[in-house]
Amino acid sequence: MKKIKEFSKKYLIGFTLGLITSGIVVVCAATYFPSNQTTYDNSVSGLNATNVQTAIDELYNTCFPPTAGDTILDSVPTVTTGDGLYKDENENRYFYRGKNPNNYITFNNETWRIISIENDGTIKVMRENSIGMMAWDSGNENNWSNPADLNTYLNGTYLTSTLNSTAQSQIVSKDWSIGAVTENNNDLSDQINDENSKKWNGKVALVTISEYLRTNSNKSNCGTFIKYASDATNCDEKTWMPSNNSNITYWWTLSSLGGDSFDAYFDVYAVSNNYGYIDHNRTGITVNDVRPSVYLSSKIKITDGTGTSTDPYQISL
Repeated sequence: MKKIKEFSKKYLIGFTLGLITSGIVVVCAATYFPSNQTTYDNSVSGLNATNVQTAIDELYNTCFPPTAGDTILDSVPTVTTGDGLYKDENENRYFYRGKNPNNYITFNNETWRIISIENDGTIKVMRENSIGMMAWDSGNENNWSNPADLNTYLNGTYLTSTLNSTAQSQIVSKDWSIGAVTENNNDLSDQINDENSKKWNGKVALVTISEYLRTNSNKSNCGTFIKYASDATNCDEKTWMPSNNSNITYWWTLSSLGGDSFDAYFDVYAVSNNYGYIDHNRTGITVNDVRPSVYLSSKIKITDGTGTSTDPYQISL
């Protein structure tokens, strides 16, 4: 049903573009008007797009705004270029990629961002801003399910006292991937397998390294393991995660450094807020930003909004 709905909308928009612009529109229904087969003159419509594919995506939500009862996948077209929602190449998931996709959502009366749509319909989201700087585990371990101190806090005080009752009813317990990953391994699929090798079930946690990498639209240069700032030139400009700050700080992930042991201190990977590169930090002697992540129920429906920063999605069960 979604494919039929998406096609009919895109076909109508493509036809309309052909009528209202002086550009050349080549209707190619089977491939959704790919940019490499079409040109587009936006001088009449006033859109920002320079190709038909992007123009169609811009008009999609404008002409067909979400209606109450729509899910994210019902409402949002997938894309193959630019900022937007992508079908993942490695798993049966959809990820928002790019510098500024329309993935803003109001949750707990706060601004959060949609990371992914899962194969069971649940929606993984991350808080836009940090809740503060904390140690991952004061005992200097890197086993999230042990549990780590941050795990205890997020699934205790934070869950029961910081999230309101409506927000608590909207999230579900899920199996989170907490397997350790290998430093400087540029095989993303292998890193994903490492992460998936160990699971923890709960309600509040963090994103993984591979999830961070999969939000980057520059897949050729920034879609594998980024270690040093010199290797990550411009990579922070190709992803919405995280928000850049004026000060160079890091935010924690779930991904620990495999085979790590140094004077009883264990490392977990973190991401630079300013440069977007990945490094490992000591769990007990380092404090980093914490951006909680949760899975929203597959029963969540959109009630309003277009997913922009000024008009985030509004949701209900």
